[in-house]
Amino acid sequence: MTTIDAKTVMKLREMTGAPMMDCKQALTENGGDMAKSTDWLRKKGKASAEKAASREVKEGKLFSYVHHNGKLAVLVEIVCETDFVARNEDFNRFGKGCCLTAAAFAPAFLNRESLDQAAVERERAVVLEQTMMTMKGKPQPVIDKAIEGRMDKFFQAKCLVEMPFVNPDDQSDTRTIEQSRQWLVGKIGENIQIRRFHYMVLGG
Repeated sequence: MTTIDAKTVMKLREMTGAPMMDCKQALTENGGDMAKSTDWLRKKGKASAEKAASREVKEGKLFSYVHHNGKLAVLVEIVCETDFVARNEDFNRFGKGCCLTAAAFAPAFLNRESLDQAAVERERAVVLEQTMMTMKGKPQPVIDKAIEGRMDKFFQAKCLVEMPFVNPDDQSDTRTIEQSRQWLVGKIGENIQIRRFHYMVLGG
């Protein structure tokens, strides 16, 4: 059995923000492998988020960001189950990061579900045509995988929750907003959702 020292546990905690006991468990179950342990923690966060998703969210907070030149602003509404969590430091850090992300990447939509389906189908048709031309002669499963990969890139460029989370305290954070949300749900134990956002530019 692999021996996990406190220094290694702390390093994983700094990388992921996960609780110490979860980090120790992840490292123990993955033989001390950092990459596998990080994936393990993300899967655990996703499972916790899915379990909590059906619970009612009646509290929350509006977060805002105005760029220093006064020509760009963002509003993000994030909801939770209790007012206690709305005052939580991690919850507020997440809200601030969501605003910074929206300001940095100017997303058009919150998530895939909020995209206009007609626009999605038009994009898929273009991607299909381009892929069939550039990968002519390749096996169909390979072409299908390439199409889905290119569509994923399309969604990642449009949807706030799929964009890289701009962590106000850690620039090395590699998670997306959705992965950060899942981790937060797992840590706090409440259903936490980004309900809506509004990105504004002067004259836009």
